[in-house]
Amino acid sequence: MVKIRLKRLGYKKNPVYRIVVIDSREKREGRPIEELGFYNPKTKEMKLDKANAQNWLSKGAQASETVAYLIANCDENGALIYKKKEVVKLSKKAQEKAKAEQEAQAAAQAAAAEEAAAATEAEASV
Repeated sequence: MVKIRLKRLGYKKNPVYRIVVIDSREKREGRPIEELGFYNPKTKEMKLDKANAQNWLSKGAQASETVAYLIANCDENGALIYKKKEVVKLSKKAQEKAKAEQEAQAAAQAAAAEEAAAATEAEASV
């Protein structure tokens, strides 16, 4: 079976991968049928021949989970479309303060809703 998977290069704790088409019985660093591009996970840099990858997939090649993600999230030029997470990490005190503010806001909204309900009941009874 033909697979599209990553071939590890680079030195210790600094991996760089080539995206290759290879027979599934070959070793991870074995001789590939064709090289489609490269991927550097540290810098999020990627270059991929997307048309050729789609061609191999249409012929029946199986992409690994990571390679399928990379193919799905690259533009027409083969560069990775990386969405940086905008999560702000807060200290425990800041988290407690934010939680208290949210609870106070929820309580205020509930009180406003009760007042509105009481006002509509009063109007209905008049």
